Formats: sequence, structure tokens, C-alpha cells
Amino acid sequence: MVLQKSISRVRILFDAAYDDKTFRSASGLVGWDLRGNSTVLKTVIHSNVPSSFAAEAYACLDGTKLGISLRYHSVKLMGDSRTVIRKCQETTTDKSVIRSIIRDIQSKKSDFQELIFQYIHRSKNFCAHRLAKNALGKGETTYLRGEELDGHTFASVEIWPRNPD
Repeated sequence: MVLQKSISRVRILFDAAYDDKTFRSASGLVGWDLRGNSTVLKTVIHSNVPSSFAAEAYACLDGTKLGISLRYHSVKLMGDSRTVIRKCQETTTDKSVIRSIIRDIQSKKSDFQELIFQYIHRSKNFCAHRLAKNALGKGETTYLRGEELDGHTFASVEIWPRNPD
């Protein structure tokens, strides 16, 4: 008899904010554990981003990298860009303008036991969107975990209405 170890799946919500005047974007990432608690907040600033479409793809890539850096074995990446989610789910070679970003995301799948891409409605992605928008406005990259997260203003109840699942 073989016992299978259950895989703990965490959720990472991602979203992007984009400024078409400066060609800069910010990725907003929020990690949730199985109990519905936020465990990590991260923002990443990107420059020379050609479109809001590319900004969403970079946010998904940043979510994938966050899962790897935290050594998560099973991750559900959730975002509100149907096209980016669909392209990440496909196994065929992407031929769109974001193909290199999608290829980077797909090349990182082997770092996980399980990597799921799921579309969520924008209203359920409020936390990641707000992080990205604020980061773009301030031009700041942020990374918070544990006790640092507890004291951060984004971790307040009004920003986190409820667990996304």
C-alpha cells in the first residue's frame, strides 16, 4: 500500500497596473494559505513594458517566481486576465506579442508538483489590484511576510474582504 502525501495548495493572486505614458507597470501579488490567511504581499515594478496585456503577463510570471522562491510545491495562480490565464494553460507554442513571457512562465512549471492557472473575476482580485495600483503610484517594490505583514496597512480588514476561494 502506497501512502500519498497530501499536497498543500496555496493561492497566489496577481494583477497589474499599467501607465501607458511612462511604459511602466507594477505587479501586485497576494499569497493565501489553506486557512484563508494572507501570508505574503509582494509588488514588483517593471519598466519598458509595451502594453497592459504584457503587464498582466509579467504579473503572472512574478506570481510564478514568488511560488518558487517560497518553495511551494502546489500553487494556484489566480488572475483576472482571461487571455493570460488561457495562454498559460495551453501546451502549444504561443505566437502572440507576449510569447516570451508565456514561455518563461511555462518553463517554470517543472519547479512545482502542481501549478494551476485560474481566472477570477476582477471583483475577487481587488487585493492584488490595489497593491499594484499603489505600487505603481509610489514607484516602490514591496515584499512582506509574517510579522511584517501583520503591521502593514494593506493587511487591514477593509482591504481583505475575504478569502478568494
